[in-house]
Amino acid sequence: MSVNLPDSARQLDVVLVKAGRTKIRYAAELLFDDGTRLAVRAPWAGDGVRDFGFVRFERGDVFTEYYWRDRWYAVKEVRDGGGKLKGWYCDITRPATRSGAELVVEDLDLDLWLSADGRDVRRLDEDEFEASGLAASDPVAAAAAVAALDELEGLARAGGFAALLR
Repeated sequence: MSVNLPDSARQLDVVLVKAGRTKIRYAAELLFDDGTRLAVRAPWAGDGVRDFGFVRFERGDVFTEYYWRDRWYAVKEVRDGGGKLKGWYCDITRPATRSGAELVVEDLDLDLWLSADGRDVRRLDEDEFEASGLAASDPVAAAAAVAALDELEGLARAGGFAALLR
């Protein structure tokens, strides 16, 4: 069951933390929070264009982001300014925490991309994950992160995220 909120409670700051430091903070509109899963919508918060080669994030893009309090990932649906779906960018994270108007998510370096047409499924940043040392410093978290990436890849290859994001 979704919680109906007054307009003033519909704004959140999303705080992405990496290696103990705030990587980025941006304002987002809270779409729903059912106690386990929540979704926000925000424009591209990066500086300028981020060109990955297989997708570009740029001014005007809109992200609808899904976070879980009991899962080790976040799924971000990416659309251009005209509403055309680019795909889904997924961050492997510790489960999200919300305190008032702040949503905090700890990035664990692993990522997954699923193109809009479902043909391009890419595991990303496995080298960064390896270099992070998480496997040695927190083997339980590292195992959960790898399992989350495997789960998302399986969902992506089995037809996308429709059931996950309903």
